[in-house]
Amino acid sequence: MAKLDVNIGNLKLKNPVMTASGTFGYGTEYADFIDLSRLGGIVVKGTTNEPREGNSYPRMAETPMGMLNAVGLQNKGVDYFAKHIYPEIKDCDTNVIVNVSGSTIEDYVACTEKLVDLDNIPAIELNISCPNVKEGGMAFGTSCMSAAKVVKAVREIYPKTLIVKLSPNVTDIAEIARAVETEGADSISLINTLLGMAIDIERRRPKLSTITGGLSGACVKPIAVRMVWQVFNAVKIPVIGMGGICNWQDAIEFILAGASAIQVGTYNFIDPTVTVKIVEGINEYLDRYNILAVTDIVGRIND
Repeated sequence: MAKLDVNIGNLKLKNPVMTASGTFGYGTEYADFIDLSRLGGIVVKGTTNEPREGNSYPRMAETPMGMLNAVGLQNKGVDYFAKHIYPEIKDCDTNVIVNVSGSTIEDYVACTEKLVDLDNIPAIELNISCPNVKEGGMAFGTSCMSAAKVVKAVREIYPKTLIVKLSPNVTDIAEIARAVETEGADSISLINTLLGMAIDIERRRPKLSTITGGLSGACVKPIAVRMVWQVFNAVKIPVIGMGGICNWQDAIEFILAGASAIQVGTYNFIDPTVTVKIVEGINEYLDRYNILAVTDIVGRIND
């Protein structure tokens, strides 16, 4: 049997299959469907320093081969997470990673500071696709300067594994990746959702209350694979790939493009057991080609 374990900075994963933030709750919601210990890691829903109500309804809409969402980071805040959620998930036999979001650098730092002392949270995923209110609403991750600033500030107070999640809504993804690597990111995850829009032609109104929202699902996969490949060739730190992964074949494609690990998102809503099926499929693929370890095929599309 091939070796499936991978390292993301100091974070050790038993296999490269993780769940994407916002699609798997806190993990406990899926415990009736799969054995959570079979996963490499769980990235819990976006967490902010203060509670957030999220956007008005409607905030989700189906699209061909995907979905739009504008949930707006609805959560009860990091203090509630630490007091009520963490005790329920801290003994889960896999890596539990918190996705950290904010509207200012100070928000990111304050939220992160409250996670540092939670022993069984070995890493955070910094979501820099959030609107920077001090910059007029432009996402932190859409400029090298703002991306670098927020990563630098968090790195100064966070000693554990720091994963930075990049927005695809940029001209040069590799440039952003290099900027966050320079400021201390241990890993880069991508892609976050693409900006999209849908219209109800009978009502002649946008299907989302916010007009635009984040597009995810199978339709975004070719863009995600391309961006993973670009970032893999631009940085020296591990890349975590996501965006439209529906089966083990998709996962292998991302790994060949340069992803050391992958995250499954939207497809969890369709098949709550898909992550375990992907673990099994990766293992069977490696055995079929007599490949000793999954790490042997990371970025190996030119061999």
